Amino acid sequence: MNREENPPIRLNCDLGEGEAPERTASLMASVHRVNVACGGHAGDRESMERCLRLARDHGVAVGAHPGLPGQHGRAPTRIEPAALTTLVLDQVGRLAGLARREGESLRHVKLHGSLYHAAEREDGLARALAETVASQFPGTALVGLPEGRVARAAKSAGLEFLAEGFLDRGYRPDGSLVPRGEPEDLLDPAAAVARLRHWIRSGTVRAVDGSSMALKVVTWCVHSDTAGAPEIAAACRVLLARSPGEHSDGAPA
Repeated sequence: MNREENPPIRLNCDLGEGEAPERTASLMASVHRVNVACGGHAGDRESMERCLRLARDHGVAVGAHPGLPGQHGRAPTRIEPAALTTLVLDQVGRLAGLARREGESLRHVKLHGSLYHAAEREDGLARALAETVASQFPGTALVGLPEGRVARAAKSAGLEFLAEGFLDRGYRPDGSLVPRGEPEDLLDPAAAVARLRHWIRSGTVRAVDGSSMALKVVTWCVHSDTAGAPEIAAACRVLLARSPGEHSDGAPA
């Protein structure tokens, strides 16, 4: 469930994925939520602790970003619900333990790459994700596509759900993302910022075929490995600060 009828719009970023520490720090200064890689597709104890400390210093909400090894977690995959449960328990549990030592707590879970899309395709995976988080990490939200399988599973499990849009990825007319490696899969910095500006005014985004589609989200993602990601995040933070939904103190929701 969503806790607020009209929650403020937040920026999130996938971090601790092998980017330079300076890039981690730069992005952390602009976003409201961070999805920390926890040893699957990327991330080790050092990077997780770095992210946790930076998040604490900047007042950023911390979430876990579990993924699979191989091609940075973006290779096509088949995984059974039981295996996904084990993966989530291992990776999210690892980050949760480090967070406790830093005086922090996890606020959300967002699957990475191929796992993210697999859970949106298969009801069994979405249920396994939601039920595992609800039973083992209570009070933690799930992040996923608006009105998708993960959203429905989160609602059934009594979890808060954060509907997510992507600032730097191309959209197909059906609301799915253009697969990486295909034409128009990524937006340049100017187009990413223009997307948010247009969405603030209209509630819509343009798909790669030029059509317009409504997109109801509460958080926008910029990927740390996107060219110009720190500049995108900084400019979009300013746009959101000027829009009606942003808290003046910038505290994470």
